[in-house]
Amino acid sequence: MNQLVMVAAGGAIGSVLRFLMSGWVYSVAGRGFPYGTLAVNVVGSLLMGLLAVVLIERMALAPEWRAPILIGVLGGFTTFSTFSIETLALIDAGEHLKAVSNMVLSLLLCVGGCWLGVIVGRQL
Repeated sequence: MNQLVMVAAGGAIGSVLRFLMSGWVYSVAGRGFPYGTLAVNVVGSLLMGLLAVVLIERMALAPEWRAPILIGVLGGFTTFSTFSIETLALIDAGEHLKAVSNMVLSLLLCVGGCWLGVIVGRQL
């Protein structure tokens, strides 16, 4: 039960961080494209790769301690459901090129970010 509470607390922290970061990105880049969600997902993916290596491979952190970080904070921070609804909204608005761009960029940048995080984590 204690681990469940810690994961939930991590999720709350991650959600607040997502709200703050995406809001900031939208204030800088505008809302013509889902830049905020894309940025959050790329950063979250990079951090997932980096922290998975650091916490699991390097530190061998016990699951009850790494779960609140990887599942809680990063799970609350990344936004696949938001990505999905924003992409469908672009399709509904007839913005097919933007929708496809969002899907391709999200896939390439998020998987690439996670890969980069793994590489950096293994270099530490």
